[in-house]
Amino acid sequence: MAIAAAVAAALRVPLLGAGPIFPVTAHAALGSEGLIIAFVVGIVAGLASGLLTALVYGFEDLFTKLPIHWMWWPAIGGLFVGIGGYLDPRVLGVGYDTIHALLRGELIGSVVIGLLIGKALVWAISLGSGTSGGVLAPLLIMGGALGAIEARWIPIGDAGLWAMISMAAMMAGTMRSPLTAMVFTLELTHDLNVLPALLVSCIAAHALTVLMLRRSILTEKIARRGFHITREYSVDPLAILRVEEVMDLDPPVIKEKVKVSELSDLIARHDPLVSKRQGTLIVDENERLVGIITRGDVVRALENATNGDLTVLEAGTQSLVVAYPDEILHDAVTKMVRNDIGRLPVVRRNEPHHVVGYLGRAAVMTARLRRVEEEHDRERGWLQGLA
Repeated sequence: MAIAAAVAAALRVPLLGAGPIFPVTAHAALGSEGLIIAFVVGIVAGLASGLLTALVYGFEDLFTKLPIHWMWWPAIGGLFVGIGGYLDPRVLGVGYDTIHALLRGELIGSVVIGLLIGKALVWAISLGSGTSGGVLAPLLIMGGALGAIEARWIPIGDAGLWAMISMAAMMAGTMRSPLTAMVFTLELTHDLNVLPALLVSCIAAHALTVLMLRRSILTEKIARRGFHITREYSVDPLAILRVEEVMDLDPPVIKEKVKVSELSDLIARHDPLVSKRQGTLIVDENERLVGIITRGDVVRALENATNGDLTVLEAGTQSLVVAYPDEILHDAVTKMVRNDIGRLPVVRRNEPHHVVGYLGRAAVMTARLRRVEEEHDRERGWLQGLA
């Protein structure tokens, strides 16, 4: 993708020239008052983004309720597109001329209101009916029209400035891509002075739609086809916890010369030393870690043993995979998955045979559950305390 973008940018110069696609008169950089207004414009664009997304999928749901075969839906959508184009031809096509006129501030008044309403309805019905259609240019037109309408009540700047800021915010909110919207607008106009205003408005619109809608207009379409789409905004608990924070400080251990039958009896009697975990660490006479035996190993040993002298070291595993106290929990869990095991002895890096803890799947799940609870449970605010 990066190579393709670079090649396209290089070829564009000899084919179309080096200037912006939509050249505009450079605007002066906005001060604090202008940035506050840009924030409000972004909030309005965010609300409009949510409304447009709901409108598209509202029409899609409406078409599914029609008592006719789905192959007729695009024809019905095309009929409404034709009616919209008859009433206002500017709602048809990609609308580059319309976008440029909005950026130059040439479309104002009731003409812009009609353009916004007409384009929104035609676009939503067209996509809802299942016809092939784009998203980018229509969002720029609708966002620009919204900004031109708002410019009537904004005391600073001109209609072209607020059309530019609003169309970027509309794209950022609807597509959930604020950085893309900012860079895209700057590339279209080369008006670098508006970058702070674009930053404020695009982030405001994006933040609002994240709170309003579970998915963007693009990922909603994929989700409706049965594919799970997620955009993670929380930190994986496994990536921020260390093994020492969740490990069992009192690991189950047993001497290497203990018979398997004796360990089985201890488990059957619910001995607190070995019965609380699926695995038991094996140590020698000097308390050095030499192996691990699981309950599965015990069962297999009792089934296959020909005498009662089989020791836990002989029945268990001596090829150990270990974790370290300062290791990130995610890395330790990765070791479990790759080696198809459910528990790890925890040892010091400088003393690989000195057991300091035990990490099992139960501890991992407990750590994740604790982090989830911490994220969702909030302390009562002072206003709640007064209630």
